[in-house]
Amino acid sequence: MRAQATEFLRALRRHRESGASGASGAAAPGGGTGAGASAPGRAAPPADDVDAVRALRRAARRISGTLHTFQPLLDASWAEEMRPELAWLSGTLALEHAYASRLERLLQALHRLSGSAAFPAPRPVGRAAATVPAGVPAPARPASPDRGSLTVGAAKAGALLDRQLTLARTRAHSTALQALGSSRFHAVADKVALLASEVPLRATGRPDRGPAPAASASGPGTAPFDLRPLAAAAEERLTDAVTALPLVAAGSPYNAQALVHGLSPDPAPHPQDAPWHQVRLLLRLHRYALEALAGADTGDSGDTEAAVDVRLLAAGEALDRHRDASEAAAAAAQAARTPRIAPATAYALGVLHADQRHEVEAARYAFQHSWRKEPIRLP
Repeated sequence: MRAQATEFLRALRRHRESGASGASGAAAPGGGTGAGASAPGRAAPPADDVDAVRALRRAARRISGTLHTFQPLLDASWAEEMRPELAWLSGTLALEHAYASRLERLLQALHRLSGSAAFPAPRPVGRAAATVPAGVPAPARPASPDRGSLTVGAAKAGALLDRQLTLARTRAHSTALQALGSSRFHAVADKVALLASEVPLRATGRPDRGPAPAASASGPGTAPFDLRPLAAAAEERLTDAVTALPLVAAGSPYNAQALVHGLSPDPAPHPQDAPWHQVRLLLRLHRYALEALAGADTGDSGDTEAAVDVRLLAAGEALDRHRDASEAAAAAAQAARTPRIAPATAYALGVLHADQRHEVEAARYAFQHSWRKEPIRLP
């Protein structure tokens, strides 16, 4: 936890330095502090700033996950106060990148399905935003004759998605800027700064009793806690959640129920996806627990790369693709519910939704394929 707190503070310093160096660009004509890469006339955010925000989000997520798994060993009031604040911070900082990646994914899928580039080019995300000029179209492939009906609506569907998701991204960027300048964020940063030097633990041997005076994890005379039972409990929760998944049916070539629900008037999240999203979160907590165990074995933060399970990495990547595809399908279905759109536009959005739901099924199949393999650890 101290290592992640140090990474948080390092990323915060990088963010402040990049913000100061990019202040002149933010004050350009038509400026303001909105989503620079999303609006014409505004400078793209510096690549260092994008990387710093990503590092901030990553450190906050890891500290929060460690608090969740090992909370019985920590001061109860401190942990209960820190977890929701870190979750708020990581969630707020993740929105802008999520909307940008979703738009890029959907526009690329439209291009692949229709063979036409007559819709907005995907806006670059992350470091590419500072190096690739906006508005440069992707190379087009000639449309096949049997794609004529889809090509007609692809341009308007792409424009509609670009308008909706760019607006959401701009709002998310403004929300993130307000969060990083708020007193709430500064309070979180102050607590993380203290965490970098001292972890508030309960008294040794009293993990199930009331909070005791904070004890340093590295202070003299402090007996080490046994992290293995709590890490094993995290692994057990993951195993139970995976067991409850319909792995036999994963990867079905055509999930009619998923398609019908997505295009229905009900805007609620897809009921089939919730258990998979929960497994993704539990898998992440399990990985963080393994990293904490590896750090405890080395006596410090250590190099935990040797403890990485290749099977867990592959399963995590499959669940990340599952999340991205399911959210992209939901965005296409939401755009299809826009009133008074042309039939060709609605048709293109429906095809796009079906394509992303097939990506969901493919990700589920990839997960169950990697999960059932024997664990392989890096040398």
